[in-house]
Amino acid sequence: MAELPDVRFLTVAEVAELMRVSKMTVYRLVHAGELPAVRFGRSYRVPESAVTAALQRPIADVG
Repeated sequence: MAELPDVRFLTVAEVAELMRVSKMTVYRLVHAGELPAVRFGRSYRVPESAVTAALQRPIADVG
């Protein structure tokens, strides 16, 4: 079995707090494939690096 790199996983609640959005928004991002996540039982964990990358992405100009 391959060694896992030192990845820190965050809960949906932690991601929502970091991104300043609701937990529902985090779930939508995960289900839309915009935020990678790993499912553990009934809950999701998001790699911290994915959150950092998402926060650095330019925001689409809406309107």
